[in-house]
Amino acid sequence: MSSFTFSSESVSEGHPDKVCDFISDSVLDACLTDDPTSRVACETLCKSDTVVVAGEITTNAKLDFDAIVRAAVKEIGYTDPSEPFCDTTLKLIQIITQQSSEISQGVTAETSQSGDQGAGDQGIMFGYATDESPEMMPLPILLAHKLTKGLADDRKSGRVNFLRPDAKSQVSIVYENNEPTICTTVVVSTQHTPEADQKRITEYVREDLGPRVLGDWWRKDLTLFVNPTGDFTHGGPSADAGVTGRKIIVDSYGGWGRHGGGAFSGKDPSKVDRSSAYFCRYVAKQPVASGIARKAEIQVGYAIGMAQPVSVKVDTFGTGDENAAADFVRKFDFRPRAIVETLTMLRPIYRSTTNYGHFGRPGLPWEDVKK
Repeated sequence: MSSFTFSSESVSEGHPDKVCDFISDSVLDACLTDDPTSRVACETLCKSDTVVVAGEITTNAKLDFDAIVRAAVKEIGYTDPSEPFCDTTLKLIQIITQQSSEISQGVTAETSQSGDQGAGDQGIMFGYATDESPEMMPLPILLAHKLTKGLADDRKSGRVNFLRPDAKSQVSIVYENNEPTICTTVVVSTQHTPEADQKRITEYVREDLGPRVLGDWWRKDLTLFVNPTGDFTHGGPSADAGVTGRKIIVDSYGGWGRHGGGAFSGKDPSKVDRSSAYFCRYVAKQPVASGIARKAEIQVGYAIGMAQPVSVKVDTFGTGDENAAADFVRKFDFRPRAIVETLTMLRPIYRSTTNYGHFGRPGLPWEDVKK
């Protein structure tokens, strides 16, 4: 197609699903802080005044789940005791067992049939990179994240006093011959205090937030929808249920690059759903940064308990030398143990990945470029 419009969405850290992702990653980091060999698969559900933390955790760390959950909720900003969901008044239900011994024997190098650390599950993972932005991310999701992050920054700094934690954004970009040319439509929905009306919030987005965070991609004549239902005073888990792992497209490439289906948050790096997806992003960036191709997508497949992947594929979408890219990618070691070592993943770094995209942000090891 020579001309088309592509849209991507983002959600804030106060969105109910993201609340759950952040709690799950907070539990993971607490485990890795005291025991880097922890095996963690932590799921969270939240609704009204209740948080349910469930999953399989094998660790030597001493965990205070109540303190971890309340600290995470407070950090997000749900601290109003007049609301059902509040850090000081919420109820916690905890359902935790240890990792299955049958899975453990396949993952642990000393007991696996491959003689090496095996994949924690079967599955396919994807990584994507493009030169259409300095961050090597598709532009629609990158800009959508800038809007929700801007809302959070303005709320937390006190710069805008009517904002509340729950929010969403959506950005539509016109592509001509596969190049982004113009931003046509922006949607911003943000929870707010009862005193702030739609006109006031729209003015803030149109005159302040949009131009400030989107820069040259903002246009005064673009189509803008702000809180299209009219009001958004009831939000977060007080109004809606949240579950870990329901925002996998927001977490990755906004629907542009493909996704294998596995969620990231709450999983330690022995779970290739997370670690290999991160590594695929790392590998995809390298041929783009080296000029071999303008776009690159990596797909890898695993069998549970096996160290070597069953398949590795690269696609440059006709933007470069496919054979050179394939030769380049073959130099990387996709075994789970090698991935963890290459990206130094046995560290409590995962709370910093939860919100505003797991990719395209500085400071994350899988965002490094090795020329």
